[in-house]
Amino acid sequence: MPLCYLCEKKPREGYWGYFCTDCRKTKHYLNIYGDRVYEILDNVLARTEDKQQYKINDEIKKDIENKEYSLRSNKKKKVAKLND
Repeated sequence: MPLCYLCEKKPREGYWGYFCTDCRKTKHYLNIYGDRVYEILDNVLARTEDKQQYKINDEIKKDIENKEYSLRSNKKKKVAKLND
């Protein structure tokens, strides 16, 4: 059976069809929603360079905050032990 024209992995729905069941559903969404599908795919699945850099900076910020919290917690524990 010939493979789907879009994903090139699964067999087509029928001999005269071009797409597998999943890709046919995607094509249906394209017919209904038009260019909005591309916008959603870009916003959800793909990140631009500036968004990648923002995500990296955000993760670094979270890591620093976690380490600062951990250091404060350890300091409080040490002070508590010294006071006992």
